Amino acid sequence: MLILLLGIVFLHVAALVLLFVSTIVSAWSTDHSWNADLWYNCSTANVENHCVPAKTDEWIQAVQASMILSIIFSVISLFLFFCQLFTLQKGGRFFLTGTFQILASLFVMSGAVIYTVMSPTWVPKMEAFGWAYILAWVAFPLALISGLIYVILRKRE
Repeated sequence: MLILLLGIVFLHVAALVLLFVSTIVSAWSTDHSWNADLWYNCSTANVENHCVPAKTDEWIQAVQASMILSIIFSVISLFLFFCQLFTLQKGGRFFLTGTFQILASLFVMSGAVIYTVMSPTWVPKMEAFGWAYILAWVAFPLALISGLIYVILRKRE
């Protein structure tokens, strides 16, 4: 049982780290002369970096909010897991923990889908999605799987 708990905590922390990195790093869309993320659109054609803050378009704000909410729900889920680990009765399930983690996965998925659909208006000459965008998509199944494991998991001694 201890190995299972360590494995699920490792899976949860891995998803949380991926969420943090994908939200913070400026590599959602890249090209040889520019990169864009949720917060800035930067041109590196000159020696200096020229960054323009994110527009006030509703879709980019929805992506920003979705990614931040996914991080918040994932942190709350990890905190609830440790609380329930010590207070939950034997045989109880981690429903609340699993629910928050599944919500985190749904928020990261919705943010990535919105970015996928609307990014041509944000980055008109986009050639490739960046590695931070891919990390967001990788964080989605990890968070969903860990949330489902939490829902199925029963507390044992």
